[in-house]
Order: sequence, then C-alpha cells, then structure tokens
Amino acid sequence: MKKIKNIHFGSTISMSLVLFLIGLVSLLLFVAHDMSVYVRENINLSIILDDDADRAESNRVETFLNSAGYAKKITFVSKEDALKEHIAALGDDPQDFLGYNPLKASLEVKLRAKFANPDSVKMIETKLKTFEAIERVTYQKDLVGLVNDNVKKISIVLLGLALVLLIVAVALINNTVRLSIYSNRFLINTMQMVGATNWFIRKPYIRQSVINGLVAAIIAILILGIVAYYILFEFGLNGLSVNPVSAIWVSVIVLLSGIVLMCTSTYLSIGRYLKMNTNDMYLS
Repeated sequence: MKKIKNIHFGSTISMSLVLFLIGLVSLLLFVAHDMSVYVRENINLSIILDDDADRAESNRVETFLNSAGYAKKITFVSKEDALKEHIAALGDDPQDFLGYNPLKASLEVKLRAKFANPDSVKMIETKLKTFEAIERVTYQKDLVGLVNDNVKKISIVLLGLALVLLIVAVALINNTVRLSIYSNRFLINTMQMVGATNWFIRKPYIRQSVINGLVAAIIAILILGIVAYYILFEFGLNGLSVNPVSAIWVSVIVLLSGIVLMCTSTYLSIGRYLKMNTNDMYLS
C-alpha cells in the first residue's frame, strides 16, 4: 500500500512539473500577446489639419474614426499647443524669426491593435484623405511593419514551442500513469474475472486521476506564481505586469490540462490491461 502511495505521490509531482512548463509557455504566449497589443496601440497616427479647418471639422473626423472603431484614443492638438510642445522640446520659438506660428493643428490618434498593421493603416489613410479639412496623414511606416513582423515571428516561435512541449507532456504523463496502473494490473484482472464491467473497474481510477490532476495543477499554478513574482520583482521588472484575465486563462489551461491528460492516460492505460489475459500480465 505504501508503495502504491509513493507511486501516486511521484506521479503527481512529475505531473505538476510538466503542467508548470505548460503553464509557463501559455503565460509567455499571453504576455507576448498583451505586449504586442500595447505596442500596436501606442503607434501614433498624426492627422494634420488645414490652417482654415475649425474645431467642428476636426470633430467630424473624430466622429468618423470612433464610429468606424479604428481609434482607441484621439487627442486634439491646437496650433498653440503644438507651438508650446515645440518650444519645450527644442527650446526655440519659430515665431521669433518667422513672425507667425507655422505649426498646424492636428489629431493624434492611437489605433486599436487590430488596425495597427500596414494594410489597415493604408486603408484608413485613404479614407481620411476624403476629408477636405485634412492636409496630410503621417505615421512611422517602417515601425508599423517592423512591429507586426516581430509579433508574427515571436508568436510562431512560442506556438511551436507550445506544440513540442505538449507532445512531450503527453508522453511523460502517459508513461507516469502507466507506471502507477502497472502495480494494479493483477487487481484489475481479478475484478474482471469476477464479472466487474469495464466502467466499474475504470471508475475509481479515473476518479483518483481527477484528484491527482487537480492537485498537480494547483501545485503547478503555485510554482508558476512564485516564479513569475520572482522574475518581475527580483529582476526589477516592476513595470511589466501580467494581465489578470491572462492569469486566469493560464490557470484554467493548467487545470484542464491536468484533468484531461490524467483522465485520458488513465482510461487508455487501464484499457490496455483489460484486454490482457492473466498470462500476458506476467510478461508485460
């Protein structure tokens, strides 16, 4: 009995370490997604207005951007505010040698993440040019393309890593569960010989696998939380935070992975011994 308990304990610990790796990769995927959204939504689109454009015309442009769902944030910068920003940044006042304020009013737009890509920005720029009050639209074209290319590369790498890890996890968990079921193979055979149905035999093992999966998942989540806390605060990354929604999703993924993988492996492992006769069990 003590040996069986040790096997269950060992399989639970092994399972928790595998689930920790699954949770870590999942967390990296969510953090990468959140960071890509943050970076995309901080790419600036400047809409330069004509000198004779009044506030009502700029309001029409704002209404269009908001109603179309393109903009996350729009800031109106008047000629006077633009001049103040110029003086604060460069230290000189162009009015001193020009005799007038050459800067123009503008709308500074932060696009929603899904529109912060070269094709969407080009489409938005084309639509904005139909407004007579707009002189030109400026944005960092190279930056938009670079951000989207890097996001795609990082996502592909992390998804590939997640797929490889999932395959390894399934193999490790399956072998661990098989080891724990192996010690009960003669008990399974005896129950089968006295007329127990396959489901009657499987039920207690699957119930135990659910408990083991939950315990392993909780341990994995605790380890993941400690590691995340250590990385964020011990390495001075206080400004980098994990979205609470992402943290919940990672926890759900770890919990479901623990339960599903354990139950599936247990079901299949028991099925292997249900198909064996007594003589084969001595050789397995």
